[in-house]
Amino acid sequence: MAPTKKGIEKKGHSAINKVVTQEYITSIHKRIHGVEIWKFAMKEMGTPDVHIDTRLNKAVRAKRIRNVPYRIHVRLSRKRNEDEASPNKLNTLVTYVPVTTFKNLQTVNVDEN
Repeated sequence: MAPTKKGIEKKGHSAINKVVTQEYITSIHKRIHGVEIWKFAMKEMGTPDVHIDTRLNKAVRAKRIRNVPYRIHVRLSRKRNEDEASPNKLNTLVTYVPVTTFKNLQTVNVDEN
C-alpha cells in the first residue's frame, strides 16, 4: 500500500455491511469438532452473530460422528439482524445445500431473488 499523508484519514466503505449470500464447499471432516463450522462462517462473513440451521446439523450427523462426510456444500447468508437489542447489525445464517457430486463446484455469490 502507498503511504498516506499524516492527518488525512482514508474514508471507504466496508464490505462487511453489505447483505450477501455465498455458497461454499468446505472440508467438514477436519472441522467437525467443537465450534469449527461456526468459526468458519464467522471468518468468511465477518459477523460474530452466526446461526446454524438444524438441517445442516442433521446432514453432518447423518452417518454419526465416526463417519463424518469429507465435504459439504453450505450457503452462508449475511442478513440484517431483526433483533433490535442486539449489538450486531448483521448476522449469518448457515444452511445445508444438498448436491449429488462435488466435481467442478466453486464458491459462488448467490442472487437472493
